[in-house]
Amino acid sequence: MKVKLASNYGFCFGVKRAIKIAESYENASTMGPLIHNQDEINRLKNNFNVGLYTDLKDVKDDDTIIIRTHGIPKDDLKNLKAKNAKVINATCPFVTTPQQIVKKMSKEEYSILIFGDSEHPEVKGVQSYGYDLDDVHIVLEPSDLEKINFKYGKVATIAQTTKKKEKYLEIVNTLILKNKEVRVFNTICDATFENQDAARELSVEVDVMVVIGGKKSSNTKQLHSICKENCEDSYLIENENDLDPKWFENKKLCGITAGASTPDWIIQQVVNCVESYN
Repeated sequence: MKVKLASNYGFCFGVKRAIKIAESYENASTMGPLIHNQDEINRLKNNFNVGLYTDLKDVKDDDTIIIRTHGIPKDDLKNLKAKNAKVINATCPFVTTPQQIVKKMSKEEYSILIFGDSEHPEVKGVQSYGYDLDDVHIVLEPSDLEKINFKYGKVATIAQTTKKKEKYLEIVNTLILKNKEVRVFNTICDATFENQDAARELSVEVDVMVVIGGKKSSNTKQLHSICKENCEDSYLIENENDLDPKWFENKKLCGITAGASTPDWIIQQVVNCVESYN
């Protein structure tokens, strides 16, 4: 089986930065999973004894806590510091930006609209920076806007960093038609653009497409959705153990891409496995 990798794939700047930080603090713990990749989290645990807290109540005084790439709600950050924990902030700078935009625009009495998944940790963190939480709204589709009553006559909108730009444009266009003043902030990161465009280009020319990444990763799911548009035989896997040889029967060329939280060592294992198929 021949394999062709996308021109852009895998670890983004924010994830590389977070991994480097975690490797620098042996015996520390992360507040929530550092990234959406369980295999890499296990590597950090086994090689650097980096632990994991899922509940703020479990954090002990004087613990060293690494803030996940997605960020955390501002009250959680405040409570961590109140526990005298040593806080190491590994929040991706591209996530910090929308947090500060929401804080600033909310104080200037703009209603806030976030295009994103309401249950995603990044969105929960960004939402928490709103001055009036009742006027911070989260949508996934343009039709969701019909249910919203904005408190003010002006709206500021941002997007979850890993969302599809085309869908964001749809939402922005709908907003502009219905509101007198709309401030639009493009908070989708460049790495997301580049990975999505590369996946789109590759999926047109291959017989089968494999997307590697965490099943809970938003950017990986977006990549899989994009590939499916052009290549029906597109599959989302976490590692080589998820591969099914039947996917590659009567296929000649397999395209491979990977989400922003997928390390090179997992990608190489998948490539080696796929290349072994006849």
